[in-house]
Amino acid sequence: MNTNAVTLLDSGMGKTLGLKGVEIPETIWSANALLVAPDVVKEIHRENIEAGAQVITTNSYGVILADLAKIGIENQNELAGKLAVEAVRESGRQIEIAASLPPQNGSFRPDLVLDRAVIEPLYRRQAELLQPYVDLFLCETMSCIAEAVAAAAGVTGLGKPVYIGLTLHDEKPATLRSGEPLKSALEALASFDVTGVLGNCSLPERISDAMPVLAAADIDFIGGYANAFTRVPEDWLLGGGKESDGLLVLRDDLSPKFYSEFAIDWIAKGANIVGGCCGTTAEHILAISQKLRA
Repeated sequence: MNTNAVTLLDSGMGKTLGLKGVEIPETIWSANALLVAPDVVKEIHRENIEAGAQVITTNSYGVILADLAKIGIENQNELAGKLAVEAVRESGRQIEIAASLPPQNGSFRPDLVLDRAVIEPLYRRQAELLQPYVDLFLCETMSCIAEAVAAAAGVTGLGKPVYIGLTLHDEKPATLRSGEPLKSALEALASFDVTGVLGNCSLPERISDAMPVLAAADIDFIGGYANAFTRVPEDWLLGGGKESDGLLVLRDDLSPKFYSEFAIDWIAKGANIVGGCCGTTAEHILAISQKLRA
């Protein structure tokens, strides 16, 4: 296992914002911090860099035009990009910045994914807004093949490497939340110039299951960054009115040390890029970094 060849991503943003007292509303989630606490966003970027992250991700996952319109504010993509750039500059280190490009009609819901003709230009527009500030595009939490293909098509050709994060089923190994096989998703993405494919915002156990399939693909970077949720209900909505909607429940067993053991398992199975998603903090990244240096 060559740990020297592993790229370390940052952690999720939401949990740390909450720990620092920043409100995470059920409308625009972590994007609220761009409005009420931009300095805290930059502080969290810096904490991840200090923990060992070699790539930090713009706080633009919640920056979706349709969602921002609900509360009458303007697009905040540029601010998310600027804060990441400032954090890197202040660190004095050679750190790359990934543009977070999220699902355009809600996370984890393949049944709500809009037609490609609708979302492909939305991805391109957001990517163009973030392009001046970033080194790569990261299309995150793609729940079905159609969503991943639309995102890849939208950001291809803009002069930056494209990475795709696929969110995996809670119970079915090597399967997207749509029920489609991970192998089929990789085949569909093969026609695009994709630099990396990762399992993201999934149970760490499912990323472990998926890693051999990812490792068998002809892709430069494969890996994962898991969430710390107990589960994601199939009909979940962030801003919905059901009892199961809203902010998801976090596991109480994924300590930084335990999480880092999953990351090392992914690396042993072929991953060369790992990090953390929702529910993780810079402490989780530090734990992985320490294991990589051991």
